[in-house]
Amino acid sequence: MTKLTPLPDIILRPMVERALTEDFGNSGDVTARLLVPEEATGTLVMRSREDGVIAGMQAAQMTYATVDPSVKFEVLKTTGSDVAKGEIIARVSGPSRSLLSAERVALNFLGRMSGVATLSAKYVAKVDGTGVRIAATRKTTPGLRALEKQAVLAGGAFTHRESLSAAIMIKDNHIALAGGVDAALSAIRTKADHMIKVSVEVDTLEQLEKVLTWMPDVVLLDNMDPEMLKKAVKIVSGFEGAKPVLEASGGVTLSSVRDIAESGINVISIGALTHSAPNFDIGMDAE
Repeated sequence: MTKLTPLPDIILRPMVERALTEDFGNSGDVTARLLVPEEATGTLVMRSREDGVIAGMQAAQMTYATVDPSVKFEVLKTTGSDVAKGEIIARVSGPSRSLLSAERVALNFLGRMSGVATLSAKYVAKVDGTGVRIAATRKTTPGLRALEKQAVLAGGAFTHRESLSAAIMIKDNHIALAGGVDAALSAIRTKADHMIKVSVEVDTLEQLEKVLTWMPDVVLLDNMDPEMLKKAVKIVSGFEGAKPVLEASGGVTLSSVRDIAESGINVISIGALTHSAPNFDIGMDAE
């Protein structure tokens, strides 16, 4: 299990409140209000319907606390925990109306984030023993990046850039609009703060050789097959200056990630960890 630091409330609370505002609409849960007596109490359990890695538990817990602070939320599987099909991951007890009203939003957070964590764990398992890091990208659901990045960590992967301000990353469009790679890197060297790292994207070996002379911290090798990646690693190994971290990206799948990792690169970044993760199936039942 991966030990994770909880997200600060100031980051998580707006996500939870937006989700509840969306789900409650103008009148709240009319079904629960009409069918369930106000004084009724009960207990529901959240149960995994498949094997995987749990994430999003903090958001689910905050969802219930926001709807009704009197609800008791018992966490049985924390974010980062492996879980088997049929296991109970949490138990909620309290006013029945509140249990029902918060159910869908809580499950949405758990299902989405556990899906990201589970897919991340599958990629990490595929490269086991290679020393290569699996990293997510900024291809996240708008408004949910912090949670999705935490879910990636829960699956044992890494998070890459958290935001545009976290590092300088010069991609093909930057180079085109800046007037070429030399112009772009010259501007960065002149203007950038000394504490910030620089990454440059290349898609040919000729571009790699040119970029190396500027000695960036990271070179992103875009859409290169394993054989081309091996050639890139050889070029960097023979370079006499400071050697960058080599990151492979573009079109990586579970079937191709091992071959890419064995090319000798350092990091594989995969947008699919967040933009294409399937929902993790979690059910909620009366106990």
